[in-house]
Amino acid sequence: MTARQDLVDLAAAVAAGTAPAPDPRWRELVVEPGERVRRAAVLMLFGALDSVPAASGRKLAPADLDVLLLQRAQTLDDHPGQVAFPGGGIDVGESAVAAALREAQEETGLDPSGVEVLGVMPELALPRGNFLVTPVLAWWAAQSPVRVVDYGESSQVFRVPVRDLLDPDNRVMATVSRAGQTFQSPAFTVNGVVVWGFTGMILNQLFEQLDWAVPWDRTRLYGIDV
Repeated sequence: MTARQDLVDLAAAVAAGTAPAPDPRWRELVVEPGERVRRAAVLMLFGALDSVPAASGRKLAPADLDVLLLQRAQTLDDHPGQVAFPGGGIDVGESAVAAALREAQEETGLDPSGVEVLGVMPELALPRGNFLVTPVLAWWAAQSPVRVVDYGESSQVFRVPVRDLLDPDNRVMATVSRAGQTFQSPAFTVNGVVVWGFTGMILNQLFEQLDWAVPWDRTRLYGIDV
């Protein structure tokens, strides 16, 4: 079984309604019905590992896979400096898939013709900003160069080996306090950054649904300043 086939099978299970149950934390995240709900899509793009090997020496499967991420510019009003999947708002009359591909091209310069869309994951709530976000699962069939297209939007674009994300040494629980409440989410310390919040939760859930995850210490806390 290959990593791509695992992703294909998960997408099919989601479409059929037979996928493993999602992280229960998502039930706690809801949008405000009285406000304007904004819809967005993100591209979860996996592909064969590039020429930069994983830093982790652990023998974790899959070993030859990476995922495309970016770090948002510190000057942005929404989620400044956070690591995210490429993506953004869905325009009127646009599908989630079309929006994810368009935004990924605009943000990273990738060639969307080389992206094989495997499926659409369930819509998830992102309360800050009142977003409903659709993750689009994809495979990078014909890889193209990526870069920061607009430094007003992103500070870096990078590919992370999945082995590094799965390494227990790189796993922490991110904690953030806001409005008198403390929120915890699964997170990853890779590439000199912390992948936490919405993106960290999506990756954590995906790895568990794919049965790629390995045990890690959930008592290791990492405080986030916002």
